[in-house]
Amino acid sequence: MAEPITGVLQILPIAGLPELRPGDDLAELLCAAAPWLRDGDILVVTSKAVSKVEGRLVSTPSDLGGREQARQQAITAETARVVAERGATRIVVTHHGWVMAAAGVDASNVARGELALLPLDPDASARTLRQAIADRAGIRVAVVISDTSGRTWRRGVTDNAIGVAGMAAVADLRGLPDTSGVPLEVTEIAVADEVAAAADLVKGKLSGIPAAVLRGLLPLADDGQGSASLRRPVAEDMFALGTRDVVRTRRSPTGFARQPVSIPVLRAAIEAAHRATDIDDCLRLVADLVPAQAWPEIEETATTQAGRLLGQASGVIVPMIPDQDDAESLTRLGMAIGALLIQLHAEGLAASWLSPAELDTLDLDTPIADRLPGPLARGARTHGLVVMGQPDLQIER
Repeated sequence: MAEPITGVLQILPIAGLPELRPGDDLAELLCAAAPWLRDGDILVVTSKAVSKVEGRLVSTPSDLGGREQARQQAITAETARVVAERGATRIVVTHHGWVMAAAGVDASNVARGELALLPLDPDASARTLRQAIADRAGIRVAVVISDTSGRTWRRGVTDNAIGVAGMAAVADLRGLPDTSGVPLEVTEIAVADEVAAAADLVKGKLSGIPAAVLRGLLPLADDGQGSASLRRPVAEDMFALGTRDVVRTRRSPTGFARQPVSIPVLRAAIEAAHRATDIDDCLRLVADLVPAQAWPEIEETATTQAGRLLGQASGVIVPMIPDQDDAESLTRLGMAIGALLIQLHAEGLAASWLSPAELDTLDLDTPIADRLPGPLARGARTHGLVVMGQPDLQIER
């Protein structure tokens, strides 16, 4: 994918928009305020404007204490995982997958007694706005929904894209020759983020202008991914742990969400546990492809916590007893299981070890050993099971 082409780049603020409220027709208001919009423009709108018209507002008490309590509750509700925490400040992963302070919950530029949450689905909001403008004005623009974030290792904030429609968010230049003919190896340009930051130069934080247009920058051909290509996969995130104390924050799960888990993440966790305890091949994934529930029929008859966890699990790892099952080897196996549980927690997964005694109480029609894939079942001597899945946030709250 080539870089976007530009001659003279213009950044044009859209002034004259009224104070937005739930139910307002944002496309109609933008078209009225900017009748000069034309095909090929890139429209950048703040997430705050979108949140207002979509009703993503939370009422708060008027007193400072009550307002802060409501803010913290909103942050918790919008949080999928805490990355770092210091005092009342939390850096979290939102349910959208963005890493940001306070889960994007914001008290600025909203009415007193309100907080703004991020749009539920910023990409869908961008697509809807783009189509609505096309319907009203007969023009095709790209749309970027922006939000303000800090940057790791750098002071100050800048606007980033959290919703994208009508253009690719990233220009992948890997493999293309540079000016010296050397192939680029790691260059992926976050064009949508650059667009969002450029637009903020004319929107600002104090001007009351929530939208701007970039003209002269040819949008990248739409790849249909929206903003997804801007999110770094967990397997590539070298700082996913943040500053959390994983030992202190880990809790034994009481249930799992019915969502699949990442096989590469599970494999990486197993490798990390092996390295931490210097004992190879003692932890094995049940299968290369783990469904959203490993053995769903178990949950239907489960009467114990172990049964419920096994029935809800999205992934199962089998601890294998070493050939030399002396006390030292079994101790190291236990250390490997402990290291695995901590590593899975660091990856944002909930996990629990079910002991052989707990599994024996399940009284299953088909024994666990018979449910394992052939290479594991033949002559395998297992030491319980490690079950894991996505955290059930409803239970955790």
